[in-house]
Amino acid sequence: MSPTPEALEVELERLHPAAFGWALACSGGDRSAAEDALQASYLKVLDGRARFDGRASFRTWFFAVVRRTAAEHRRRNALGRLWPLAWLGPRADGRPDPAATLAHSETTGRLMAALAALPKRQREVLHLVFYQDLSIAEAAEVVGISLGTARTHYERGKAALKKRLDGDRE
Repeated sequence: MSPTPEALEVELERLHPAAFGWALACSGGDRSAAEDALQASYLKVLDGRARFDGRASFRTWFFAVVRRTAAEHRRRNALGRLWPLAWLGPRADGRPDPAATLAHSETTGRLMAALAALPKRQREVLHLVFYQDLSIAEAAEVVGISLGTARTHYERGKAALKKRLDGDRE
């Protein structure tokens, strides 16, 4: 049985901060593209174009909707570029964006560069596990790959990050 529209709204509101972080990752750090993808994802859920069938957790299912929607937006906007978080500008109210401020720190910059150097699937799986607190199995569902493949991407991504970050310190 599908959740009521009211229940969907409550759950989407609860997931918003994490969903925005995931949309930002799926949009290559482009805040505007992430906002567009997330808004379109909300509309797909609320107008019934995307239906939760209960085969996965709501969070896992919704993150997959966000991922697919962001990919659709990238395909539609062939001129769109992937922008790192450090290039985000001030918010509409003129104050510095907290994400941009964080991105300017040296440690975050090194980590972002190391993450950007990873293959896309490794980057996606690591983001879902580390930043969105999903299990590797849930990350596999979101990305649309098998659990074994997700584990391989997770382990290889962690090893590559460690090697790159350790190399930066030398």
